[in-house]
Amino acid sequence: MAQRRGFREYLAGLLAPRERNKTLTALAGAEPVTGSKLPAVQRLQFFLSESVWEPEAVTDRRLELLRADPATAPHGGGVLVIDDSGDRKDGTRTAHVGRQYLGRYGKTDSGVVTVTTVWADERVYYPVHAVPYTPAKYFAKGKNDPEFRTKLQIGADLAVRARAAGFCFRAVVADSAYGDQDGFRAELAEAGLPFVMALRPRRGIWARADDAHTPADAARALAWGGPEDPGDWQPVTRRFRDGHAETWYAADATLGGWGPDGVRRLVVATADPGTLPDKATWYLVTNLARPGGPREEDSTWPAASLAEIVRLYGIRNWIEIGHLWYRSSCAVFSWLRSFVVAGFRVGRCPAGAGVEARGACPALA
Repeated sequence: MAQRRGFREYLAGLLAPRERNKTLTALAGAEPVTGSKLPAVQRLQFFLSESVWEPEAVTDRRLELLRADPATAPHGGGVLVIDDSGDRKDGTRTAHVGRQYLGRYGKTDSGVVTVTTVWADERVYYPVHAVPYTPAKYFAKGKNDPEFRTKLQIGADLAVRARAAGFCFRAVVADSAYGDQDGFRAELAEAGLPFVMALRPRRGIWARADDAHTPADAARALAWGGPEDPGDWQPVTRRFRDGHAETWYAADATLGGWGPDGVRRLVVATADPGTLPDKATWYLVTNLARPGGPREEDSTWPAASLAEIVRLYGIRNWIEIGHLWYRSSCAVFSWLRSFVVAGFRVGRCPAGAGVEARGACPALA
């Protein structure tokens, strides 16, 4: 009974809006320092320090429930989104704290970064696994220590772990922080995982002087004569969460050894091939074969049309927006996500953007 009550109070405190950091007194809705001895605060302290159930066991149970529920069961049309999230955290006593780049704030600061995987389709999304990144300063030999792992290594491991846990997906999807990394793409491919990932438009490669040197160069080299004469481009329909649809254009481009029938395809999708607007153009790399191409017959995975590539990456975009809202408004810190979200069954957030807690935790059984 004490465990069940403790978990409910802890979860309610995390989800409730607060005007200050979620310390124990803030979680309990008490005044800092002076309220530290109140029964509600002491109950939370006892719950956090004396809980005997393991977060990994709770996570396994949560994933089991998600797989069993028809509303949330993973299927081959969904995606596995890899991302990392950073939260500011001062001091030195909290595990994994270090001065590092926090993408959420767009700058380097003291904080904690967690690498996460999220399963999603056009209907629903939910966290699968989360692992905090441990800065090199915590290891005896720094980055040369055999126990040290980069965010990229953690992300690749989590993708493999999700597949082993029974989560099927059409592709691993990630932004350019991951897509730009040759080693990360190679690690996914070696593990037998399909992917669709973004590239920075000016990510350069070595090439002959007259050839394209960046994804943006490759896109500008494609023929375009307007909607009536699209040239190398094909119209694709993007459908958004609010129900409206837009016509974009997509094309296979060539950059170095990447091409329509190469081991890696460079796909460009944009609202306007004539101007390639920064905020409405995607440069994507994938190892999914082109339909009708020479790689299709021997490919491990079904070939993917341009429309399918755009659909897969489009899922990540609405996840990014909704998941940021969820983390910010509900104040579920990324460094606690693997513990807090571990006890969730997935439903709809009251604002329709995220997930909602429902008792799958053993403390609520």
